Order: sequence, then structure tokens, then C-alpha cells
Amino acid sequence: MRKPLSTQELHNLAMNIVGKDLEAQGYEFVAINSQLKRNPQYVCIDKNAQYYFVIVKVVLLPEDPEKYDVVWMETFREHARNNNAKVMYAGVGLGNKDNEGSPVYLDEPYLLNYTGPQLLDVDLY
Repeated sequence: MRKPLSTQELHNLAMNIVGKDLEAQGYEFVAINSQLKRNPQYVCIDKNAQYYFVIVKVVLLPEDPEKYDVVWMETFREHARNNNAKVMYAGVGLGNKDNEGSPVYLDEPYLLNYTGPQLLDVDLY
């Protein structure tokens, strides 16, 4: 029987996709939080000892995974600045391979829209 992925399972899949990408880019993980609505999901450090707070957001396609709440993100960026960290946003779009609007199922192929983490280093004020 086909089992649709729950919201937490979709989030975990997105976390795995982003985590593998960050690791391939050479980031070292300091902390990982896979709970929904708890930010950041990753605290990483680069080879220059710069800390990064990485926010992972999963959306169902055709929603645009690159869109985020700018006002909330600026509040979060202030938190990062207070901790001498930079913020990266990683939007992951997942979808049913065969039928838009249908859920993503466990152990079945899926569509992926992921372009990598975006460094949010432009001040908005």
C-alpha cells in the first residue's frame, strides 16, 4: 500500500538533501535540529571558522521554494548577527512525479526543485 509522506517526513527528506549538499561544499555541522518550525535546522562552520545558521524550508510543487517571508527572515538575521553567524536559506520543492497535486509517496520517485542554499547577506534596512 502506498504511504504518503507526512509533513515531518517531507521536512526530513528536505533536510537530507540540504545536509548532503552542505557536506559536499565542505561545511562542518556543529548542530542539527530536524524539528518542524524550529530554526535554524543546521548550524555549520566553514574552513575559515565562520558560523552559518541554515534554514531549510520544504514546499510542495508547484509552489516556489525560493520564496520566504522577508520580514521574519530579517528578524532571524538579527539573531544570527548577535551570534556572529551568517544566514543561509535552503528552499526545497518536492512533488509527485506522476501527478501534480498528489502527495509524495514513501519509496517512490519524486520531483525536486532545489538550487542550493542562498546566503542572505544583504541588509534590508
